[in-house]
Amino acid sequence: MNAREQADAHVRAMMRWHFGPATGSRYWLERRNRLGFDPVEDVRGVDDLLMFPNLVDELRDVPVEDLIPRGLDPDEKVFAVYESGGTSGAPKRFVMFENWFDQYMAWENAHYPDDGQGHTLAVAPSGPHMLGEYSRRIARARGGIRFAIDLDPRWVKRLIAAGDTAGAAAYVGHLVEQAELVLRSQNIAFLITTPPLLARMAEHAGVRALIQEKVRLVIWTGAHMDPDTQDYLAAEFFPKAQFRGSYGSTSVLSGTVQRADPDGTGDTVFDSYAPFVIYRVVDPSTGLPVEEGAQGAVVMNYLTPYGLVPNSLERDLATRVLGPEGVGDSLRSVHPVAEVDGRKMIEGVY
Repeated sequence: MNAREQADAHVRAMMRWHFGPATGSRYWLERRNRLGFDPVEDVRGVDDLLMFPNLVDELRDVPVEDLIPRGLDPDEKVFAVYESGGTSGAPKRFVMFENWFDQYMAWENAHYPDDGQGHTLAVAPSGPHMLGEYSRRIARARGGIRFAIDLDPRWVKRLIAAGDTAGAAAYVGHLVEQAELVLRSQNIAFLITTPPLLARMAEHAGVRALIQEKVRLVIWTGAHMDPDTQDYLAAEFFPKAQFRGSYGSTSVLSGTVQRADPDGTGDTVFDSYAPFVIYRVVDPSTGLPVEEGAQGAVVMNYLTPYGLVPNSLERDLATRVLGPEGVGDSLRSVHPVAEVDGRKMIEGVY
């Protein structure tokens, strides 16, 4: 079978698993009869995932026990419960298993084998967000120690929503000051942070000089960065460091790997961990895929034995790039929507 045929077979296997009485979770077994179609009989491949309604908002209130598939081995333990950012209402919750996290990180690290060894500084949120544990595993894979400065992105968004820009700026300044203390005293080779925080560090002369001196790789994630901003930061402030982006979502319990745009735009393209995580770029008015090279809404699918989150509509727009080997879509020029249901979206610093 080619990659697309294997992906379609994986989709069918996951439908049998998650909707089988002996293997599925309570949530999906109870939800099956209200879908309006039979997922086992009707969902035959990747394209048919678009049949699912966007049910992710229901995960704001579902008890996490109801999301655990019955067919998992008893030795499979819940590692953590991660939450969405809560930008558009109460957070949604997703169950992370240790073996899935290990599998995903092995895939990501295999795409970046030449980073070398060294310590990592993460200026990023910890729980209930996935990024804290992600940074710990990044450090471990690179043979170093993780140093962490904790960020509460929801507090920053609340300050911005209330018009307290001075308070938000003061909080970010507090984070940058803490980062300086670590950078000054430790041999930091890798920096994990968000684009807004990186921009603030670039403005701080002391922190900027320390990053220029020590950091070999900047991994940015959690918020969006356009190519012009990245080029500016890289060329004007941190010319010795490599830059790497990771776009992802808590709803699919994973991020991406980046590659150069095959069309030669100089932009970054993000590939998902297919067939376990499949992206689509769709017309938000119809839910159908847009043409290659067109902009649309990002839809994500999480399809593993550990959980099912199909057809989850993200708060982002992107340009459609064909996925590797024709499985799903990859993303270019990712940026947040301006409004959801008439409510202005606040990206803040994460």
